[in-house]
Amino acid sequence: MKKIIFGLSFLFCGLAFVSFRSHEFKLGDELSLDSLRKLYSGPSHLWPSANVDKNLKWEELGPLQPSPVNLKNDSIRKVVELGKTLFFDPRLSGSNQISCSSCHAPDLNWSDGRQVSIGHDHQPNKRNAPSLENVWYFKKLFWDGRANSLEEQAQMPLEAHNEMNQDVKNLARKMSKIKGYRPLFNDAFGTPTITNQRIFESLATFQRTIVSRKTPFDRFIEGEIKALTDQQVVGLHLFRTKARCINCHNGPYFTDNDFHNLGLTYYGRKYEDLGLYNITKNPEDVGKFKTPGLRNVMKTAPWFHNGLFDDMDGILNMYNMGMPMQVVKPGQEKDPLLPKNDKLLRGIRLSNSEKQALISFLDALSSSSYVVREVALPK
Repeated sequence: MKKIIFGLSFLFCGLAFVSFRSHEFKLGDELSLDSLRKLYSGPSHLWPSANVDKNLKWEELGPLQPSPVNLKNDSIRKVVELGKTLFFDPRLSGSNQISCSSCHAPDLNWSDGRQVSIGHDHQPNKRNAPSLENVWYFKKLFWDGRANSLEEQAQMPLEAHNEMNQDVKNLARKMSKIKGYRPLFNDAFGTPTITNQRIFESLATFQRTIVSRKTPFDRFIEGEIKALTDQQVVGLHLFRTKARCINCHNGPYFTDNDFHNLGLTYYGRKYEDLGLYNITKNPEDVGKFKTPGLRNVMKTAPWFHNGLFDDMDGILNMYNMGMPMQVVKPGQEKDPLLPKNDKLLRGIRLSNSEKQALISFLDALSSSSYVVREVALPK
């Protein structure tokens, strides 16, 4: 009997291993590499069907779009120039030591490379600083979507105690004491009057000009068929099909402009962050965070809202398993705020070679950084 039980146990273990091991993607299973390259070298409406859930609103991947700011317009350009100067001026902070560029550095793709940013009195922020590249495209700002416009967003880090710690009630008066700003405001707005509204508008207009450059992916879909390597073409196909990335990361900026719970709420533990729920107070929004764009994603580690992950292979391992599930502890069975993972998440079972192809494709979304000339601050 023991031998029979042992044999059955061994059999079930073997079946489990076969059931859950990653399926090795072989080009011959579906399309040859030559066929894939030929298909993806054509117009996107002839690409293989994307693996998206039924009734999901999504947009096909597309080329880089231009900024909506018309820099050929002299009046708008003056506002942009003022906003750029303010962006790099630490006098916007209460300590006169921290500027917007302290957490959004041009040479770091307008992020800061930290797990979380360090602000006033060396206080750590709660969340990772997202890149400002292509920020004009987003409908909601911050990881939790608490700002509806860049103008509204501009004030919040200025007055946050652990960021710039500025008393915004005194901001306009403080900046008015800097005589060198008066002609800049006059050029931008027609009068030298300095107001909070004009400061926020200038910062917002400048940020709308912060865009990424063309990538190998852009050149590929514009007809340069050798811009992507064979591995990257496979990665593109996986991104749209088996890996299901396109369900959330779609359109020209690889984001659905929506919010999702990826199982990283840390509910009831250290690092707990309820995300969008903190703004809406809707229990369905617990743990939801904004979908970031993926352009230059390989240059802006660490990732996710808490900046706890700096290894893309490890991140794909989590997606392979369907992301962490909330463990229901005794007494939490009826907790209305118990986080629920997004229904789009499911184990994708990528093999090692498939993961490497996907990472290679993400590398193809990288572009060189802009060199921003040093700004001379008014005196």
